Amino acid sequence: MKVLVTGATGFIGSHVADKLLQKGYQVRCIARKSSNLRWLEGKNFEIVEASLDNKDSLVRAVEGVDYIYHIAGLTFARNYEEFLRGNRDATANLLDVTEKYAPNIKRFLFVSSQTVTGPAKSLDEPVDETTPCHPITSYGKSKKAAEDVVLSYLGKIPFTVVRAPAVYGPRDTAIFDVFRTVKMGLGAMVGFRDKYISLIHSEDLSRGIIEAAESDNTANEIYFVSSEEFYTWKQLINLIAEKMDKKFVIKIRLPHWAVLTVAGISEFLGKFSAKPPVFNYEKGIDFIQDYWICSTAKAKRDFGYKQLMSIEDGMKNTIDWYKQNKWL
Repeated sequence: MKVLVTGATGFIGSHVADKLLQKGYQVRCIARKSSNLRWLEGKNFEIVEASLDNKDSLVRAVEGVDYIYHIAGLTFARNYEEFLRGNRDATANLLDVTEKYAPNIKRFLFVSSQTVTGPAKSLDEPVDETTPCHPITSYGKSKKAAEDVVLSYLGKIPFTVVRAPAVYGPRDTAIFDVFRTVKMGLGAMVGFRDKYISLIHSEDLSRGIIEAAESDNTANEIYFVSSEEFYTWKQLINLIAEKMDKKFVIKIRLPHWAVLTVAGISEFLGKFSAKPPVFNYEKGIDFIQDYWICSTAKAKRDFGYKQLMSIEDGMKNTIDWYKQNKWL
């Protein structure tokens, strides 16, 4: 069977593509001319040059495939309109071409984000698939808009939406900064009380994404695929230090006002850069929330998902990879 993976040159997409190849699928990956193919090189992938903002280029990409894993997305942008183009409009283009040129597709799997719901209210009330969506960032709003496009194809294309929380693992560059600062002997935490997050290893997420797409029970449904446990940043920093054999780490608690001030300055300076800033005011708002936690109960019930990678093993696996590849 043949599958198409968008975002295969990125962190999560490359892991999904690898796992599909291991399962015996013929894997076709979309890449732009400017894409870095470092995670795909030397492997038996079919690379199709295409862009999600060009429908004509997508025709060859979707023809003859049985599954589509739409993992590509825009995570940094200067404004909401840019996010909409990269997330909502790109998804709409792919679905339009899929309906016309791959009408017999078995499943369209869309990877969304926990940010579409916004944070949970308390530790006892993790968000789930019934939680009303109140995204608090432009990124979250654009992913919700993309979900709405997917849902509009009900009865036309069988789809499944997987919402992911924060993700870590080999090849990740986002949470990597936490590992790097711990190696330097520093552990930064936001606020003066513990903040809880759902955090999934790339191995569990990529497996969960494929299980959701392959299951007969998941058509036209939305799922959180996440860790079954919730973690504090203090817990994670201590664990990273332990796995690095770092005996002493200075833990610094940053007040919310300081985080938002730095975020605002970063956003202002980003106006003079060719690329959008990684850390802006909205990201600061994201950081100061107390409960970015979600429930996996529906995924467990419908397709038997469970967290297999413990946080201890996941941290060791990730640190080992960073060291082997000279990132740390």
